[in-house]
This record gives sequence, C-alpha cells and structure tokens, in this order.
Amino acid sequence: MKPRPAALLLSAILLTVAACAFADPEMQGLASWYGGKFHGRLTSSGEVFDTNTMTAAHRQLPFGTMVRVTNLDNGRSAIVKINDRGPFVEGRIIDLSRAAAESLDMLASGVARVSLEIVAFSGDPDVYAIQVGAYGVGANAEKAKQALESAGFLVTIETTGLNVARVMIRDIPAATLAETRRKLEGLGYLQYLVRKEKTEPPVVSAHAVSLPVAATIP
Repeated sequence: MKPRPAALLLSAILLTVAACAFADPEMQGLASWYGGKFHGRLTSSGEVFDTNTMTAAHRQLPFGTMVRVTNLDNGRSAIVKINDRGPFVEGRIIDLSRAAAESLDMLASGVARVSLEIVAFSGDPDVYAIQVGAYGVGANAEKAKQALESAGFLVTIETTGLNVARVMIRDIPAATLAETRRKLEGLGYLQYLVRKEKTEPPVVSAHAVSLPVAATIP
C-alpha cells in the first residue's frame, strides 16, 4: 500500500520542523571515537554498545537519528545511528564507534574535522533493510560486512536456524533508498533483496518541543 499524500506531507512537515529545532551551529567540528572498555556496556538509549557497528554519541539529537558524517580532511563519509550521549570533551561534536571511525580513516589520529548532515529522524515512517547476500561460510559474511561498512553502510549479520549468515544493510530511510541501491550496484552488488523494516506514524521526539519561531506551523 502506497503512503497517502496527506501522510507524506505530514512526514515532510515534521522532518522540516525537527530539522529546524535541531539546527545547530556545530554542524562542523571535531569527531572522536570510543570503544575498548565501553564495548558491551549499555548506552544512554538502552542499547548495548557494540563498537563494531555504525553508531555514534551526540549531545542533543534524538536516539535513532541517522547522520552522515564526512571527514573534511579526506572526503570519506559514513552514515551512523545516534544511540548514546556525548562527547563530553569541549570542542568535539560527535563520538563515533570504532567501525565508524575506521570507515572515515581516523583511527590512527583519534580525532578528525568533520561535518554532520541529518539523513533521517527516528520518526520517519518508512525504514528499509537490504539483504546483500546469504552465506554458508561465516568468514565470507564477515568479509562482506567489513567491505560494506568501509563504504559507509550500517551492516548487521543475521544467522538463520540453518546456519546461513545473512548480511543486511539496516535502517535505510525511504528518502535515501534509491541512493543506497545505486551505491550498492556501483560496488558490484547487483543481486539483493529489499524489505520494509517498519511503518509507523511520524512523531517528533520530546527533545524537539522547543521550536524556533521560523519553524512554527501556521
């Protein structure tokens, strides 16, 4: 069933309002990364922190927000999901998982100059997943996962009861689905399966209750 025009309009309005509410002059600054002793601990969102997934900590953005982080020194970018709070060091605007830092080629330096772009908020009504491949050998699945994460995707591996490892790109907003498919095909992945992960009414996070005048809806 295709979304109704009214639902699409409401989604677009809410996304615009939320983006205005979170308009932050600190869309460029320093990124750092964290892992080590934090791996396996609970994040501020309640998720277990896995430094091998494409996630990040931000001081303000709602949990579930998808952000494109671009390393201004080398042009590499990656999309991460906000699931934690931080960084708590002055001058830094985002704290990345090790996997995300690796995608941006900033592991050695520890910090990098980056720009942030909000791709989607957690309230976006349509979110998709793409099954890139199914592997009988776990090492092959892990190799594919690493290659896709290096290209900036948020990737998980699902293991079925038959010990088949499915490599999945997750949390793809409808607005970026076509771009994601083009990028995949450009990398040589021509056979894949697309599925909708969830369909929910759009909501604005409670964090966005204080709106600037310019974002007020008549």
